[in-house]
Amino acid sequence: MKRIPLVDLRAQYRLLERDIRHALRVIFSDMKLFLGENVKAFEKEFAAFCGVPYAIGVGSGTEALHFALRSLGVGEGDRVITVPFTFIGTVEAILQAGAKPIFVDIDPFSHTIDSSKVEEKITKKTKAIIPVHLYGQPCEMAPLLRLSKKYGVPILEDAAQAHGAMENGEKVGSIGKAGCFSFYYAKNLGAYGEGGMVVTRDKRIAERIRLLRNHGAATKYAHILPGFNGRLDEIQAAVLRIKLRRLSQWNALRRQHAGRYREAFADLPIALPAEGAQKYHVYHLFVIRTRKRDALRKYLLDRDIETGVHYPIPLHLQQALRAFRFHRGDFPESERAASEVLSLPIYPELTSNDQGRIIRGVRRFFKKW
Repeated sequence: MKRIPLVDLRAQYRLLERDIRHALRVIFSDMKLFLGENVKAFEKEFAAFCGVPYAIGVGSGTEALHFALRSLGVGEGDRVITVPFTFIGTVEAILQAGAKPIFVDIDPFSHTIDSSKVEEKITKKTKAIIPVHLYGQPCEMAPLLRLSKKYGVPILEDAAQAHGAMENGEKVGSIGKAGCFSFYYAKNLGAYGEGGMVVTRDKRIAERIRLLRNHGAATKYAHILPGFNGRLDEIQAAVLRIKLRRLSQWNALRRQHAGRYREAFADLPIALPAEGAQKYHVYHLFVIRTRKRDALRKYLLDRDIETGVHYPIPLHLQQALRAFRFHRGDFPESERAASEVLSLPIYPELTSNDQGRIIRGVRRFFKKW
């Protein structure tokens, strides 16, 4: 029996191989590998997809957050509010900007920031709020926008897992002051390596990030400020342009697969992903919750079905952040989620037969227990 992977990039590549090989031949014949025509075109196309005037390609999603924070003036001694239940890149960007992360626990149903707990964490040192649209689910943005207006604190959206997700018809990334995306290979829109993007309606932010990503230079050897080597390369941009044309269709297929899971698991003692009113969840991951998570994961793996855990250790308990003296129990919803979440395979190319095997495996596990 074949193994069902958590993500099947080979199946996707088979559909795109001819277009990708052609694009690469053109790049290798010209050998313009950085900040060329593919990067420029992809920036325009992705900006249009998100409904904003500016998009700046960078080397990774972490760099997108880092550069966006610096463009907002975040620096030494500042505070940035975010969640402890996300990938560490969110916090790495805060630290790289010289600021301190201030955590707010998650809502147990959406796994995104609990907006009711944000205001109590805002001080004069708070310079940004980073809500994370986790697993493809948009955060509750309206309360955060009200706080942003009340306190003058900008919202920087971490949309690394939410390409094409929407709240009230607005694409995530376009709602706050700026939005940051990752094109890590396993994302809904993934490169064949690393890549990232910042989108914004603010021309000043866009201009600042263009400098930061390219050693602070507007033109070659004319360095306006100390910058970084954080450019999106032509190869990744070419691949992403090809994939972007299919992203809406792929997201629709993910939602279709999610609907089948929901129907199949409705009577089981597990928590299914929440999808709030007026939200368009793009299911980067289909994450269930059960206290029998580890046993279920082993049961499925023994039957050649891969799963994932996103994320097993919340950030406030990571050794890398020990200097901030967080403790177990500080953010109980994040800790509970970390012990219960399990990601099932969900990707556009998932076949009906393979999804049927996954469903039968989950159902048989709970019948046994």
